[in-house]
Amino acid sequence: MQKIATKVFICASVLFGILGIFMAMSGIDPDNNGSTLQQIVGKLFLSTIFVILPSFALSIAGKYLKSK
Repeated sequence: MQKIATKVFICASVLFGILGIFMAMSGIDPDNNGSTLQQIVGKLFLSTIFVILPSFALSIAGKYLKSK
């Protein structure tokens, strides 16, 4: 379980970074209703946050529980 959570965390973090760089380079404003592509990228960017946080928590919890 810990290995899966760690892999998901790494993949989501990389995707978060790529989407963040894309948003910064293209000037996408998350508060502005732009084109469909901008809305999709914004939603993907926010969804990676909701994947990163639980997978990070599972990874840390797995390490903590394994050491006890």
